Amino acid sequence: MKLEGTGIEGLVIKQKALHHIMNKAGFIRGGQWDYERVTYDYKIGSPEKNITYYVRVQGYAIEGDVDSGNAVFKMLTPLLGRHYYPHGVEYGEQEGFSEDLMDRAAKLVEKTAGDIKNHQEVV
Repeated sequence: MKLEGTGIEGLVIKQKALHHIMNKAGFIRGGQWDYERVTYDYKIGSPEKNITYYVRVQGYAIEGDVDSGNAVFKMLTPLLGRHYYPHGVEYGEQEGFSEDLMDRAAKLVEKTAGDIKNHQEVV
């Protein structure tokens, strides 16, 4: 499910600053990055058996190279997903996310967006 209106969409930031901010907020950079994109995930536990939720924040390079560490990223709309063991993560709105979970995820991204705004690049 897309987490619209969190303030992170469209922000522009250098790779090293982004990585520092995301690590500080508890996000883990996914191994699925490539030369143009980066993905960070935040794990939210659940009392439900074999269910874990993830907030995913992504960006794509508008300058530089991810592999070299000198990229500048434009941030995309974050996602809220539900992991089904052992099948993977589903991000659809039909997953039935609770209001509490959606609020928690949105607040996490909003705080992170505020930190990114303090280091935003002018393009």
